Amino acid sequence: MKIVIGLGNPGTKYTKTRHNVGFMIIDRFLKGCNVSFTKKYRDAIISKCLVEGEEILFVKPQLFMNLSGVPTKKIVEKHGCNLNEILVILDDINLPLGRIRIREKGSCGGHNGLKSISDHLKTTQFPRLRIGIGNSFSEDTKDFVLARFTREENDAIQDALDKACKAINYWITTGISNCMSMVN
Repeated sequence: MKIVIGLGNPGTKYTKTRHNVGFMIIDRFLKGCNVSFTKKYRDAIISKCLVEGEEILFVKPQLFMNLSGVPTKKIVEKHGCNLNEILVILDDINLPLGRIRIREKGSCGGHNGLKSISDHLKTTQFPRLRIGIGNSFSEDTKDFVLARFTREENDAIQDALDKACKAINYWITTGISNCMSMVN
């Protein structure tokens, strides 16, 4: 079973913040499948969805970003999947606003949620889909990622959410190598 993990912070206070792009993408993908989150498993909410006949588990950890590895490890162990069968979706301040990038593996790039997952899984050898949220560099990084997108940024981020949903579908149906060729 493949698992798609969207990173974000729980609670309505963070719903539309830059740091919650991972949650936004999963919500958009599942809305397109007419599926919603209905089940809680430990420190995450999960949903299963059939994509091209394959059952996919979608996960939104419900601990704060820097603790995302705790529920991720539990779910990966419970389902016994290989690490190449998980896809972690996250925001990236080092990518221009709206740009998406998918990689088979890589560094944490200073992202605390990804670092938590890497620490708990004891590897960085798993696919990740990064969505650029830009960076004004004039604000404190924490304040920037916890802020909402401006009206001017909204069109770019909406397009990125659509592209990211297509990338998830490519990853599920064609695998990481083909997905990287199509998306990057």
